[in-house]
Amino acid sequence: MSVPALVDRLFRQQAGQLVSTLTRIFGAAHLELAEDVVQEAMLRALRRWPFEGIPERPAAWLHTVAHNAALDRLRRDARLRELAPHAMAALHELVDRAASSDPGIGTPSDPLPDETPFALDDQLQMMFMCAHPVLPAEARITLMLRTVGGLGVEEIARAFLADPSAVAQRLVRAKRRLRESGVRLAMPDEPELQHRLQAVLDVLSLIFNEGHLAHAGESLLREALCADALRLARMLARHPATARPEVHALCATFCFAAARLDARVDAAGELVTLEEQDRSRWNAQLIAGGFRHLERAAEGDRLTRFHLQAEIESCHAAAARFELTDWAHIGRAYDALARIAPSPVVAVNRAVATCMVDGPAAGIRALDALSMERSLSAYYPYHAARADVLARLGRDAESAAALRTALSLNPVEPVRRLLTRRLSRLQALAAAERIRG
Repeated sequence: MSVPALVDRLFRQQAGQLVSTLTRIFGAAHLELAEDVVQEAMLRALRRWPFEGIPERPAAWLHTVAHNAALDRLRRDARLRELAPHAMAALHELVDRAASSDPGIGTPSDPLPDETPFALDDQLQMMFMCAHPVLPAEARITLMLRTVGGLGVEEIARAFLADPSAVAQRLVRAKRRLRESGVRLAMPDEPELQHRLQAVLDVLSLIFNEGHLAHAGESLLREALCADALRLARMLARHPATARPEVHALCATFCFAAARLDARVDAAGELVTLEEQDRSRWNAQLIAGGFRHLERAAEGDRLTRFHLQAEIESCHAAAARFELTDWAHIGRAYDALARIAPSPVVAVNRAVATCMVDGPAAGIRALDALSMERSLSAYYPYHAARADVLARLGRDAESAAALRTALSLNPVEPVRRLLTRRLSRLQALAAAERIRG
């Protein structure tokens, strides 16, 4: 592995731990100082490792350098003198610990390296601080990706197709609001913990979903976002205070969906539908992990939307071939999801399941019943689903019209190309029919 690639991987896996631990030591008001120190350690690695060689224990090296840099800041910055006695002792302890152990480097299929209990606590506290109700939703996502996920401003901007300067300003405002509100880096008590846990899970869902199916741009997938969301969800599942059934359900959903990432695009970067995917390319290790989390999710007595989403994903994961998919089970899960967490998107997916169980005639009736939902008029998957069901019914002209509507809504580029190919086939069939006529 090249030095830049290794540093990037280490940064993604270790930055959140380092920033969280240093923020605990310095206090939440000094979050930017913690980020600066960690960034400095990563830059030193990029400058020195190409010439000096990669250390035997690279993660421990980074921790030691970051902690020493923090000690240097304490000595030089007069504004931090009131923190010095406590912080100096804590940092010296961390330097000694980093020198004697390596936190490890995870693998892409298991992106969570072994971590000490205090480091896990620190990162969980950071997640809950990022989900504090004083912050607006967009700020929560951005701050969590930056502080715990280790993503840079440019990466976050690319992931959500935002202006980097706007992302930077959002981070500045979020940190200022936390500072002015006197928010501390600490786990909230019940019932605030349960309330804020829902916010954390919602943020992780948004991050994963954006990576799994980008809303716009040239790429369908942003695997780094999926990996970050899964890593953070696994942290929650490992801690006694947050290892709750809904957390395991979310982990299961992420595992099942992430298992299909490699099969969702072909070598040319073209979208491959679920029906056409080569299931031998699905990640068996992630699928097995998903079923383990699903078992843990069943331990509670409360049914959440995360449980139902995991159940739906498990049906796809369990099917060796597309035609063996248990669509009846999926349909029942969507029925339940529509009752406890109704949304137009759930309604569309429920109608698609109806098509697979009861046939395309029932499917198009279910989809047409949603035509008055104003939010769906600008939702290209709705029109793409109608096009597919209409084609199954042989109503090619109507299917082509639905495809044109979907294309007019500017879907992500790989989806646009798929829909364009389908429209071209329908147009070719229509032309051939006119010639025969």
